Amino acid sequence: MQGDEEELSVSIAHIVQKLKGSALHCRLEKEARRSLLSPDIKLETLKEDVKEFLKTSGWEKKLQNAVYRELSVLPAPCHPAAPAEHIKEPLAYMRKAQASWEKRVLKSLNSMCTELNVPLAHKRPPDEQKELLNKWNEMGTDEPDLSLFRPVYAPKDFLEVLINLRNPNYESGEQTTFRTHLGLIQVPLKIKDIPELREFFSELSLNTGQLGVDDSTPVPPEMFENEHFRLGKKVLAEHDSAAAQQYVRQGCPTALRADLWALILNISDQPEDTLYYEQLKSNVIQHDLLSDSLIYKDVKLTASNDDYYFVFEDYLYQVLLCFSRDTSVLEHFAYSSASPPKSYIRGKLGQEEFAVVYPPNGVIPFHGFSMYVAPLCFLYHEPAKLYQVFREMYVRYFFRLHSISSHISGIMSLCLLFETLLQTHLPQLFYHLREIGAQPLRISFKWMVRGFSGYLATDQLLLLWDRILGYNSLEILAVLAAAVFAFRAMNLMEVTSLAAAEAVLADISTLKVMPLLQIFLFAVVT
Repeated sequence: MQGDEEELSVSIAHIVQKLKGSALHCRLEKEARRSLLSPDIKLETLKEDVKEFLKTSGWEKKLQNAVYRELSVLPAPCHPAAPAEHIKEPLAYMRKAQASWEKRVLKSLNSMCTELNVPLAHKRPPDEQKELLNKWNEMGTDEPDLSLFRPVYAPKDFLEVLINLRNPNYESGEQTTFRTHLGLIQVPLKIKDIPELREFFSELSLNTGQLGVDDSTPVPPEMFENEHFRLGKKVLAEHDSAAAQQYVRQGCPTALRADLWALILNISDQPEDTLYYEQLKSNVIQHDLLSDSLIYKDVKLTASNDDYYFVFEDYLYQVLLCFSRDTSVLEHFAYSSASPPKSYIRGKLGQEEFAVVYPPNGVIPFHGFSMYVAPLCFLYHEPAKLYQVFREMYVRYFFRLHSISSHISGIMSLCLLFETLLQTHLPQLFYHLREIGAQPLRISFKWMVRGFSGYLATDQLLLLWDRILGYNSLEILAVLAAAVFAFRAMNLMEVTSLAAAEAVLADISTLKVMPLLQIFLFAVVT
């Protein structure tokens, strides 16, 4: 009991500290002072009167949403005396593996820098600054020579690292379980089984109304959609992040999705947010980074070739270039197993006082990174708002898809959950694919690491991301990956090679997400 109280007090102190330096805190103070001029405020009941004023004027709700946002990203409670690295990642061998992977990525970046004789960063000449500013809204028309640049790494490189990861506390003789013999991931982590998944995703059950499902419930779809839309408008009127998060578990009406997601993520439309975006834009105009070429290359290789997203090429450049300069992103490293890469001022190699984080946000883009932004372009047409939503989605969810950790929404746990679901509930399929050298994870990994962006039709992807936000979890990605294999099981049982298995699953853009998830969780698996 005393331990729980200590953890609670640590969490409260952390949230208070975070909010104290925020713009919301300043605005709250300002409003509280202004309320003192009101005749309704009495000296004898000053505290209660100010509280009541903040409540009736809507500021209490804004404070609640800010606290809820901090709770959403707060790391799992640790002992108050636990060192910082334990908060980032409790398992030492995971921390070591992540550090080793970071060194490898940085080495790849540095070798490219040396080979091409391109500096990591330099100030643009005035003419170049002016030219970039003039074409800011049409950067997609620019065709820089990127033939010599290559992605620092691709998802398949990252998968090999995860496959080779082992827990050093296990002796090889002990690793004789069914799972470790068949699956590629051989690290023991706590994941949910089917009963736990059913309980966790209870709103997805077959008798609960869902957007994205045509005929799963006795209630006519039109009636459910109309009622759900009315309820969504009420939730928006309440300005309550927690209520919005609960609401989107049954899907978002298309017309309300942008506002509901912004409410869940506590995105405000304050002038200072637009000003901050403009400052980031100014930093892009002034300085050229090597990572800019990696962003250009990635967009050209992925989103520009996608039937759904090629029209948003300019938005992608704007958002990702600004993102690379945003030092506020560094805050997420407090609860991420990763650490921001460092570079040194020329001639000062190894001297810590001359070390700088590179790129400034601490995130080196990899092949497919731009696909985290692309679907959001359908919802937000103001670059500043689009930027804020992407940044919040990244620091809450997407960073977990490309870092090594034991977190339940981390990519390691998702891979293990996917393999376990298939091995336990579709053992014949799993064994068959393994025998022909077509390990399922080698096919599904690219889906999960991108959050299925670029693989599903956009309307289906947005329905999937509704549930990521609603459950504040990425576990649904692993469940969907397993559901896709279950849906194509008959075809997969007939293939005799990895290439044939990949061909069966090459195009999943016609699949309907919600029926697949519902049937897999609540009907197929027993």
